Amino acid sequence: MRTSSNPAFRNLPVGRAAGGPYAGFDQRGYGAPQTATGADDRPMTVDDVVMKTGAAIGTALLTGIVTAVWARGEMVAGTSGSVFGAMIVALLIGFGLAMYISFKQKASAGLTLAYSAVEGVFLGTITGLFELLVPGVALQAILGTALVFIAMLVVYKTGAVKVTPKLRKWVMGAAMAALGLMVVNLLLALLGVETGLRGGGPLGIIVGLVFIGIAAFMLLLDFDMADNMIRAGMSQKWAWFAAFGLMTTLVWLYFEMIRLLALLQSD
Repeated sequence: MRTSSNPAFRNLPVGRAAGGPYAGFDQRGYGAPQTATGADDRPMTVDDVVMKTGAAIGTALLTGIVTAVWARGEMVAGTSGSVFGAMIVALLIGFGLAMYISFKQKASAGLTLAYSAVEGVFLGTITGLFELLVPGVALQAILGTALVFIAMLVVYKTGAVKVTPKLRKWVMGAAMAALGLMVVNLLLALLGVETGLRGGGPLGIIVGLVFIGIAAFMLLLDFDMADNMIRAGMSQKWAWFAAFGLMTTLVWLYFEMIRLLALLQSD
């Protein structure tokens, strides 16, 4: 089975579709033969992935917009403590949900939408802060994220960039390196050491651009994994898992996008 740089798509159970990479997996449980006995058991389609991903994105947008308006108001009123508190709580809950869904391999509408809602709150607090500092940056970040998503979808569909095992390994390595860099930078910052890796200087901007590029290629691998799930004839419920995987990448992409745009436009 193919692997993805996105943790949500690693170690997926494999399906019984003839000739597919998921041969041998029964979506309702191990050992029983897979049969399509109703709407819940029918194979997933592109429309399933599109609709469920759209629902996840819509949920994140709704909670994000409401939170951003609230956060900006709180910052203007001088009560920033509640904003940072909400940010930290949402970050921890989102991380917990992501780990649970990824490692338990949960294809659940409730969990995917809950994750999207919580991440909307997390990104909303950040958006409210940046919007206060750089008015208009939120819309720019949303448009930028959408353009990257569409561009990578076109790249994948046209075959301009082939998703090969070598590319997967490169993206996985780059993503792990990016995660390690952020963790080390955070630990050093807590110790009072400023590296400039995530600052507003030239180095910070270069790192931001690199991270956006890695997130873009993660989207490419996520599209390929969702496509493989469809080709394997996995149950339509797994479209929620595909939607979750795409959301994890979009959350990171938007975060890097708004951060970079704010840095470029700040005085």
